[in-house]
Amino acid sequence: MTLDITTNNTETNPAVLISAFWARFSDYSADEQSRFCKAWDFLITKTEHLKRGCGLPYYLHPLRVAAILAETQMDIDCLIAGLFHSILNVESVSPEDIAAQFGDTVLKIVTDTSKITSWKIHSKTIQQADAIRKMLFAMIDDVRVILVKLADRLDRMRNLKSIDEKSRRAVAAEVIDIWAPLADRLGIQSAKSELEDLSLKYANPDVFQQIKAIVAQKKEERAAYLEKAVNAIYKSAEKAGISVQITSRAKHFYSIYQKMRKRNKGADELYDLLALRIICTTNAECYELIGIVHGLWKPLDGRFKDYIAMPKANGYQSIHTTVMCEGKPLEIQIRTRDMHNKAEHGVASHWLYKKGTNHDKVDISDLGIVNQLQTLKDQDLSNETFFAQLKNDLLGDEIFVFTPKGDVVQLPAGSTAIDFAYHVHSAVGEKIVGAKADGKIIPITKPLENTQIIEILTNPQAHPTESQYKVVRTSKARQRIHAWLVANDPNFVDKEAEAKRTAEIAALNEKARAIQTEKRKRRPRTPERAETGTGAATDEHYSGKVRIGGTTNFLVNFAGCCSPKPGEAILGYVSNSRGVIIHRADCLTFHRIPNIERRTIDAEWEQKE
Repeated sequence: MTLDITTNNTETNPAVLISAFWARFSDYSADEQSRFCKAWDFLITKTEHLKRGCGLPYYLHPLRVAAILAETQMDIDCLIAGLFHSILNVESVSPEDIAAQFGDTVLKIVTDTSKITSWKIHSKTIQQADAIRKMLFAMIDDVRVILVKLADRLDRMRNLKSIDEKSRRAVAAEVIDIWAPLADRLGIQSAKSELEDLSLKYANPDVFQQIKAIVAQKKEERAAYLEKAVNAIYKSAEKAGISVQITSRAKHFYSIYQKMRKRNKGADELYDLLALRIICTTNAECYELIGIVHGLWKPLDGRFKDYIAMPKANGYQSIHTTVMCEGKPLEIQIRTRDMHNKAEHGVASHWLYKKGTNHDKVDISDLGIVNQLQTLKDQDLSNETFFAQLKNDLLGDEIFVFTPKGDVVQLPAGSTAIDFAYHVHSAVGEKIVGAKADGKIIPITKPLENTQIIEILTNPQAHPTESQYKVVRTSKARQRIHAWLVANDPNFVDKEAEAKRTAEIAALNEKARAIQTEKRKRRPRTPERAETGTGAATDEHYSGKVRIGGTTNFLVNFAGCCSPKPGEAILGYVSNSRGVIIHRADCLTFHRIPNIERRTIDAEWEQKE
């Protein structure tokens, strides 16, 4: 029986383990195998005396991590980095050792992976978890760092029994918040699904066992049901001249758990727990097969999704449908072999550090790789350039920095220590006098950089200033500083408010002129009604009374804020106790009255006979 080195087994002999590794992954070149064996010998020499908490040798976990990476056909540098992902914690190993024997690329991946490992990850909200996932991209320059860390987390979850229950739940929570969604963003569906199921197993063991028991029920009956469906598709596909591969499965436990929560039902009340996956060769065959499937069974309304024509944001492509087969809902996915490879391995399937080559070019034109990525132009880019573009598109106009306690703070690009201080607390922002980034003093007006650890220095006598107001980027900082300056600084000139008032007044003047012009059009012109250049007739032509709706028989009061004069364009509104209040049509105070649009009435000056 072949030894499976991706599982935790009792075999600990290094020679047997490395032999099993190459029996499983024999398509690596002789030179690549030689480099990996050299790294394996280095790992054994440095760690053979070390044991894990479970009592097993230290080196077993790194080999399993390398095996997970080999399953996705990652390059040999990535596999060696998988072996060494935590070796810098070993006292007898230095970065210089790694660089000298295995190259700067391996060292860089290992160093960045160690940096992430040492990071205290704790998220309390969905927003914080998303910020942490983005921070991971901000911290690194090579996607292989994330792939190594995902492999590390996956193997940890597969072998979580050796730690106490509280620690298991904490690790499971981290995986479900950070690593499973990250695998999804990278399009690695196999890792995402397994991480989710393992997280459910340890975070909510009772529900996991309940779902497991229900899925296990009537296993033979379900197998017979699926076999009939599979045979029917094979028969119809063969008639159509299409070669297909069909696999059947019960849905992932975490997916069932999510359905239970969404529909507020127990697992025994869910019927759509079974799924088939049909793999063919071309896109055209996918669409022909969906016709065949819908000819065999009636599709359920609203359950057809074409992710080939409209791929998901992470690049996922497939056709999904649910049909009623022998009285039971059956989900069917149809995809090409290439789509399946991308769905299983995601970004790794595009990361063309293929065996026997180095830094091959990547054709970006068909990559739809990570949520929030823009479509890239048809061109060949080096791997490093591609990942830099990937990071820029993912992070957008944002930066991510740490508090001294390790919490992640997400800010707009260009934000300063002042913005950071106000994000922490308004009282901190108001008293800021200095800041440190990674332990070094920086100007508080200098834009912060990704991954810096920011510490704020305060003084009880400090207060906001106009110069701070001019450089901050966040709305919270601007609002707080503005409010303080308006309330406490008599020399503060609120240029924005002045400009806004000027614009409002100009708009009101224009409105007043329009009203006056419209009223002049409605009045007959007579020689004795000479008008001024402003459009307002002189006082001698008016009685001083205000006419509303054809009568002057109203209680009116003239607003003191604008003191309307006979001949000026006017408007009125009905007050609760003072009758009709008359304002000039361009009165700023009038137009700021709440709900004035609904309370305004037309008014005009009465002309003398």
